[in-house]
Amino acid sequence: MPHTTQAEIQTILHVESEINPENEIQRRIQFLKEYLRYTGAKGYVLGMSGGQDSTLAGKLAQMAIDEMNAESGKDAYQFMAVRLPYGIQKDEEDAQAAIQFIAASRVVTVNIQPAVDASVKQFAEATGETLSDFHKGNVKARERMKVQYDLAAHYGLLVLGTDHAAEAITGFYTKHGDGACDVAPIYGLDKRQGKELLKRLGCPEHLYLKKPTADLEDLKPGLPDEDALGVSYVQLDHYLEGRPVPADIVQKIEERYAITEHKRRGPVTCYDTWWRG
Repeated sequence: MPHTTQAEIQTILHVESEINPENEIQRRIQFLKEYLRYTGAKGYVLGMSGGQDSTLAGKLAQMAIDEMNAESGKDAYQFMAVRLPYGIQKDEEDAQAAIQFIAASRVVTVNIQPAVDASVKQFAEATGETLSDFHKGNVKARERMKVQYDLAAHYGLLVLGTDHAAEAITGFYTKHGDGACDVAPIYGLDKRQGKELLKRLGCPEHLYLKKPTADLEDLKPGLPDEDALGVSYVQLDHYLEGRPVPADIVQKIEERYAITEHKRRGPVTCYDTWWRG
């Protein structure tokens, strides 16, 4: 595959070296309002994990909804915060704190464990083999997204995603799982910039200082993203903002960007040439 440079990746992912947090907040709220009007949808739905990304995306969405309801003079729109635990979530307190900070219009909880376990069982019965713990984690991510689309279809909502620059550059999400959505309100921001917005919004500090984890694997509960990636978010942020990064880290980031290119594109067709190099 062709090599993509640091400057090119920064441009492709729309990352600014410096941001004005207040301007970014207002720009993204306005975008969310305008897109709702364009689509005619009645609001947004988002799965809440209690981490930085869903907290920020959810807060921006709720602020957009509140403004639209105030402008219309009635509660015509809603933001639905969805809890999607697999059984009992260990950091449930963080998820509830995030929902309280957001002041969500509505909160719904769906336990995905029965559906996930049924899928894994049917896989085993059909193939005679056991789905790996890693791939079971992807089943969890896709089941969570399926639930969000079920709710969105039923209530006339749009599904929000939490994709941001540090996630996009690494492809650190499940294809057709947490990587699927209708609207990505925090796209283009890196982790540091997301924290800046949450600080400006008055978010409880422990939510944006919390160590990020996908928490999908049963055998590695709470595995930090940075351990799985092999690079830190500080290094990713520096790279994305065009700052100097050690050569070995640059190589790791750019190699990961290359091998996850398929995640940042739609289904490949016979007319596509990007993958040929």
